[in-house]
Amino acid sequence: MNSAQNAATASRAREPQVRDRSNLILIVLCSAAFMAMLDVFVVNVAFTAIGEGYAGSSLSDLSWILNGYTIVYAAFLIPAGRMSDRYGRKAGFLVGLTVFTIASALCAVGPTLWWLNGFRVLQAVGAAALTPTSLGLLLTSMPAARRAFAVKVWATSTSVAAAVGPVIGGALVKVSWHWIFLINVPIGLLAFVAAVSLVPDSRDTSVSRIPDIVGSVVLAFGIGALALALVKGQEWGWSSGPTLVSFAVSVLALAWFVFRAFRHPAPVVDPALLRVRTFFWANASALLFCIAFGAVLPSVVLRLENYAHFDPLITGFAVAPGPLMVPLFAIVSQKLTGRLPVGVVVAIGNALVGVGAVVLALTATTDVNYASQILPGWIIVGIGVGFALPNMLASATVDLPPARAATGSAVINASRQLGYVFGVAMLVAILGKLIASDDQALTVFTWAWWAIAAVALVGAAAALGITPKPGTRR
Repeated sequence: MNSAQNAATASRAREPQVRDRSNLILIVLCSAAFMAMLDVFVVNVAFTAIGEGYAGSSLSDLSWILNGYTIVYAAFLIPAGRMSDRYGRKAGFLVGLTVFTIASALCAVGPTLWWLNGFRVLQAVGAAALTPTSLGLLLTSMPAARRAFAVKVWATSTSVAAAVGPVIGGALVKVSWHWIFLINVPIGLLAFVAAVSLVPDSRDTSVSRIPDIVGSVVLAFGIGALALALVKGQEWGWSSGPTLVSFAVSVLALAWFVFRAFRHPAPVVDPALLRVRTFFWANASALLFCIAFGAVLPSVVLRLENYAHFDPLITGFAVAPGPLMVPLFAIVSQKLTGRLPVGVVVAIGNALVGVGAVVLALTATTDVNYASQILPGWIIVGIGVGFALPNMLASATVDLPPARAATGSAVINASRQLGYVFGVAMLVAILGKLIASDDQALTVFTWAWWAIAAVALVGAAAALGITPKPGTRR
């Protein structure tokens, strides 16, 4: 009896230590995921300041600060995750964190805009390793009873990055735009030291094949060529040789990527996944949704900084109300999914993003007034994101076999990133360059918002296909 009591006492004494360690692991892994996602959003408010730092830079050139990052991030997200599953998630996490941190420091000291863009690509490689490995390590290191909570915290940390990114970016740009990259260095160093000592390793022994790295490079090349044609088309001429060559290279590269997907034993995207109706339409909806959102966010930032003459910090606070709507209406939408098919709820969210863009277009005048012209439409966009994004992601993989859920989740996140690329490219193609005349600027911004609304409404139609089979638990 005494020995049993002693064992129980020893067990209770050990429990707080396990709980404390798991909390620290959660903080370390979430901070890394937060940092990787934050860099997608902080750059938006720094566009004008970076352009001033590299005199003579056009909007199309500056767009590669965003597009170079998101293209590579999307293309290497799946292979990086699968390689880490096979060879060790902790090693993949530490390598990704090291690459991301070093690249961040290099971004801050890039001597030219194209050096900066190159370092952003390197940064994206690190981020592509960080994101899936942080989630994989979280799932294997947390006690079973805390896994669901830990995943919610991890997912929330990446959503918070979207909300606070513009504000943090604006505050740092007030000091110097270089700090939007330098801030990652101390965070990365602390996370590295903590991960080495705290986070246990894990791997998936069922992963036996090396992912199609060549296919990822081909995908990045094809998407990059298409984005280049879109952002440079107006400057080069839509029927000019360089533009037509870029389009042709994109078509050939993407066709090759599809060919490899059907032939390679471990393709980047397994075609069999896209035969699952819910998964296919979730990816189509995510791509269209993120094209719309990827264009509307920088359009609002550019309008405020260049035509309302807001400084970066004020712009960050001005942009914040939209993202703050997301968690509130995510809760509302969750209640609605008990009464409406989830595809309908996601379609409502897409449609609201389109309505927000229409409000921006209809209320715009040459003299920019934030309270009456920007804020109403921007809040509607934020409400739409709250309805669409969480439910879209939650429903994408429910009809997939459990063993394919992780890969399916990575695919839909890659679709999101590619949507951001096309959204930025579409916006730059319409705006061309920042125009000195307020009347001309009003015209092109209005065109951009109508185009965004059209894409969002097509996304709403696509979303109707993502309702899971009856009886499937989300």
